[in-house]
Amino acid sequence: MRKLRGKLLLGVVLIILSSAIYVLQIAIFHDERDTFFYLVQDLAFVPIQVLLVTVIVDQILKIREKLAMMNKLNMVIGTFFSEVGCRLLQSFSRFDVEFEEFRKELIISRDWSDQKFRQTASEISSFNHRLDHARGDLNELKAFLVSKRDFMLRLLENQNLLEHETFTDLLWAVFHLTEELEAREDLAQLPVTDGEHIASDIRRAYVLLISEWLAYMKHLKNEYPYLFSLAMRTNPFDANASVTVR
Repeated sequence: MRKLRGKLLLGVVLIILSSAIYVLQIAIFHDERDTFFYLVQDLAFVPIQVLLVTVIVDQILKIREKLAMMNKLNMVIGTFFSEVGCRLLQSFSRFDVEFEEFRKELIISRDWSDQKFRQTASEISSFNHRLDHARGDLNELKAFLVSKRDFMLRLLENQNLLEHETFTDLLWAVFHLTEELEAREDLAQLPVTDGEHIASDIRRAYVLLISEWLAYMKHLKNEYPYLFSLAMRTNPFDANASVTVR
């Protein structure tokens, strides 16, 4: 309320000041006609000025602010992949029945264009991933996720992440999977229906994780080539990946 009253007071002062200047102009030049003519002309330009300032310029500034914020968020996302994401991609892929069929599609190179990244993301999201809970080690996955829960909770404390809806969806999917696994004491002897339920939870997080990983790799390629080089050499989908530069 104090800020609102301050703005109203400022508005009143400016109107009074403007009126006083017009009165002074009339008193000095004794020409009411020209004064009112230019006053109306100025008022006629106000809607255009509002359009330019509040619509066009404001939108441009908002776009620039959003791009700057997304650039900062990509630093947070990079930390996520370093701490959790890449390890999860490797773990999830062990449950994927048809992993070898699409793995080669995710061997990213320096030649990839933005269109190639978008095309691959679209193909992967529409791919019918069949996951089998018995193919991987659920206990190992559970232990890893539980150990990283505090780290992921700290990520959610970043209010700016709310602007990155897809990444937030990924975090919630991973949290849900963590809770499902932690709620079960014996993951080695799951009933078939329960195993299928766990597999569907892994699939949800898996598809979102691949999509976010591709978007992050695209960002690195365009903005940070030296980080992109390391990310290519540690690609979790490349069986021949080596951090050593050859």
